[in-house]
Amino acid sequence: MPTDERYARAALTRILEPGDEHGGRWLRRLGPVELLTRLTTRTGQDPELAGVSPRRLEGLRARAAVARPEADLAAVAACGGRFVVPGDPEWPSQLDHLGDTRPLGLWVRGGPDLRHWALRSVALVGARACTPYGAHVAAGLATGLAERGWVVVSGAAYGIDGAAHRGALAAGGATVAVLACGVDVPYPRGHAALVERIAEQGLIVAELPPGDHPTRSRFVLRNRVIAALTRGTVVVEAEYRSGSLVTARHAQRLGRFTMGVPGPVTSGLSAGVHELLRGDALLVTDAAEIAEHVGDMGDLAPRRRGPLLPRDLLAPTAARVLDALPSPGTTATVTDLARAAGTSVDETLGRLYELHSLGHVERHGAAWALAPRAARRPNARRGGA
Repeated sequence: MPTDERYARAALTRILEPGDEHGGRWLRRLGPVELLTRLTTRTGQDPELAGVSPRRLEGLRARAAVARPEADLAAVAACGGRFVVPGDPEWPSQLDHLGDTRPLGLWVRGGPDLRHWALRSVALVGARACTPYGAHVAAGLATGLAERGWVVVSGAAYGIDGAAHRGALAAGGATVAVLACGVDVPYPRGHAALVERIAEQGLIVAELPPGDHPTRSRFVLRNRVIAALTRGTVVVEAEYRSGSLVTARHAQRLGRFTMGVPGPVTSGLSAGVHELLRGDALLVTDAAEIAEHVGDMGDLAPRRRGPLLPRDLLAPTAARVLDALPSPGTTATVTDLARAAGTSVDETLGRLYELHSLGHVERHGAAWALAPRAARRPNARRGGA
């Protein structure tokens, strides 16, 4: 891309708010250089910049008058970063799915290639004021995903975001923090050390230029980038009104996998996740299940089942005969057991000797009873669940 177009996009990140659909439409029609020219050299109404009020347009022109893209590009280079724009080899093409709300460009800190990492990435998001359960689950999921070669993407906020980043870092894995401020702004301040560690081991990404600070609306708009950048979004804990649910809904609209981790039904922090799960979201409980959804063919989670009991190894007829035996302490004849099991006397007798050799039953003359050890086992006596 010509240098002047890169400079124009860098300047526009100072002028237009992230996700500005009007600005995205202008950019698509005019290109970055012509759009910047119209904002910096013209006054009054401009038919090519329709869709906003005169006051709003004047506000954009006031921002354009003080934009200094050279200074911003120098600032990001000074902190070891770069400005990635559409058309660059490092640009993640999946961001183009956002249409006119696509980022103008991305300010990036860290050594790895953003496009390559984004191809195999999963977003882990959730409540800032999370519970110990939520933090534990988020860290475990991130660690498991990192060990499987997946990049963990989150927003570097307190709570679930921080736990997800730390879980990936602890496993020596890859993680990306998408910020709602400049890549050189430590926000939240309590995560300054974490953000620096992510910059050293992973990537810091932002739509806003260096030095810019977050606002409430920018946090919400940032979530669309997290959703578009990744192959799927996992929500660990979220209330009904949560920015994490915004990320999940963006992912659904973009055709990405949307997943949720269930929590206690008595917890308000799980209410939003459960609402997602009642819809189209997929229930996941560990990294293997996440990888099964977002991964390639063959990435199957192991089959879940309870402990294997001796009774589980019995043939169906032997199991029916065992179920036919009466309560512990009482006996039954072979004829009674055959009638209860729905099989012949000879077949019942053969199964009883088999059960006797396995320690399930005892013989008392012509009658049979449950062995004391078998009577104590779950499912070993008649009527067991």
